[in-house]
This record gives sequence, C-alpha cells and structure tokens, in this order.
Amino acid sequence: MKFFPVAKLLCLTLVLVVSGASLNAFAAPHYPLQIYFVDVEGGQATLFVTPSQHSLLIDTGWPGHEGRDADRIAAAAKAAGISRIDYVLLTHYHTDHTGGVPQLVAKIPVGTFIDHGPNRETESASTVQVYDEYQKVLAEGHYGHIVAKPGDLLPIPELKARVISADGNLIAQPLPGAGAANSFCGPATDVQADQTENARSLGVILSFGKLKILDLGDLTRDKEQELMCPVNKLGHIDLLVVSHHGFSQSSSPALVDALSPRVAIMDNGATKGGSPSVWDVVTKAPGLEDLWQLHYSEEGGPTHNVAERQIANVQGTDAGNYLKVTVLENGRFEVFNSRNGATKAYPPK
Repeated sequence: MKFFPVAKLLCLTLVLVVSGASLNAFAAPHYPLQIYFVDVEGGQATLFVTPSQHSLLIDTGWPGHEGRDADRIAAAAKAAGISRIDYVLLTHYHTDHTGGVPQLVAKIPVGTFIDHGPNRETESASTVQVYDEYQKVLAEGHYGHIVAKPGDLLPIPELKARVISADGNLIAQPLPGAGAANSFCGPATDVQADQTENARSLGVILSFGKLKILDLGDLTRDKEQELMCPVNKLGHIDLLVVSHHGFSQSSSPALVDALSPRVAIMDNGATKGGSPSVWDVVTKAPGLEDLWQLHYSEEGGPTHNVAERQIANVQGTDAGNYLKVTVLENGRFEVFNSRNGATKAYPPK
C-alpha cells in the first residue's frame, strides 16, 4: 500500500479546500421567497416570507371557529421558519379579511399593521364590529401602524410592495413599463359604483427579483375600470391572486386579460367564490398557463373547476390544506399543493 508523505497530503487537502471554495463562490445558493396561501374557508390569509425571513401577512381570515384561522396562519409561519409576523396588511374591514386579528395577535407576535384608514361602511353592523375590534388591538398593543396610500412603497425588506389602491383611490400614473392602451376595455359602459369596503380595498403589486405578483383584495369592477381603462396602468404580471375569491363583482376582462398572468391562485371556499363567470374569464386569459384553487367550488360544479391535482381541498373535505408558491429572483417559481404533494415549476420568462 502506498502512503502520501504528510506534507504532500496537507498540500493536497489545501488545494481541494481552496478549489471547493472557488466552485462554491460560483454556485452560491439562490434562496427563495415563500408564499403560503392559507385556507381560511373563503376568506384571505396570504403569508410572504423573504429569504432573510422578513414577513408580510395579507389579511387574517375569519373570527371564531375556535381560533381555526389563527392556528392555520401560525402553522404556516412555523413551516416557513418564523416565530413572528413583521407586517400584517389588511385589505379592508370585512369579516373574512380582518375578523381574525384578535385571535392572530393572541397566537403569534405581530410587528406592524398596514391598512387604508377609517372604516367607510358604517351601516354594516358586522363591519363596524370587526373594525372596532381591530382598533382595540391597535390601542392595547405596542404595534406599528401604517395608513397606506396609492403609490406608497411599503417598508418590507427584500420585497418591493407598491400600493395600487387604497380607500377608494388608485394610482394616478402608470407604473414603469406600463401605460399602453388597453384593448380589452371594450365599449364604454356604466359600471355601478360599489359602496362597500370592497371598493376601498388596499391592493398591492409585489415584486421579487423578476417576478410580479398582484393582490387587489376584493377590489370591485368599477375600480378595475378606473385602474385599467383606457390605458393599462399595471402592465403584465406573473402571478395573480384572483380578486374577491372569484366572485363576479370583480375580475373583469378589462383587468384580467390586460394583465395576462401566467398563473392565478383563487382563494375561494367550497361555497364562497369560484363563480363560473369569473372562472371563465381567468382560465381564458391570454397567456395563462394554470389556475390553482384552494377549494373545489360547489357553484362551479363539474364544468367550472380545475383538475383535482390543482385543488388544495377537494369536494366534501375541510382539511385546511394550503397552496405554496416558491419564487427565485431569476423569475423561476413553482406551486405546491399540500394535499397531494403535486408540484409544478414555471421557468423564468
């Protein structure tokens, strides 16, 4: 058996270590953005966790249900490796979006709340109650508080979050690269103005590397018309959070077709959202590769639901399964279905 002299062995080891270090410098890991679409049964709770574990939660789901929604959000946070949520953005003050605030803060620490300002739907007892409970949380805790306005850039490290709509107001000028005439607007029609908190939704476009994600909360068609016609102020996006859980009050062709999303996520419930008319608009949008749903839509039935592989909670179940999107800075992303492990990757475009 042949042995290396000690000096030669040390020299060889040093060469290997240095060579390995050089190779690793060129093969540095690309850490992802994680997005959890938490199942809150037809409400909304979407958790963003950046590579350095800064976090943003959009909406908190419902109150009651023995803390079900807060538990599911906390479980997503744990899976993402975080023990607190830095920012909670409330799109508007309806029960399915803001009702879960008191239970959430009792379950996991929160840093700062972001909202559109005062509740405007004062004739709705449930909305007033939800808003009042939220105000109590703000008053009793040591939380930061941001009232966002269109055009604002939210202070979330590693995630560029631009406010598009807030309190019924919209960005006045197109975003960089946008502003082309919108051929999907069609003939001018009178769209009845929505008087609820839906039209006040705090909507954001989020950019991570080369990927763009749009979440407009429950913004309604009248506001979509203002935002997208006669010119498209947003340009094209990669990932669309289908507005209003897929209800027909939102997601007009003037918005969805002009955005030309590659992938859409619908945070519907079994009996809430997923309207066939919206399903048709989304699935026929130019350039769409896939729609994924949090639930099988009873309203949609056999003709207006995607393949079971792309549904987190199938017909007749209430298992709290989630969808997860993982995003790299080069624009590559993949969608994961926690129910069945189905995963699909989408290369950079």
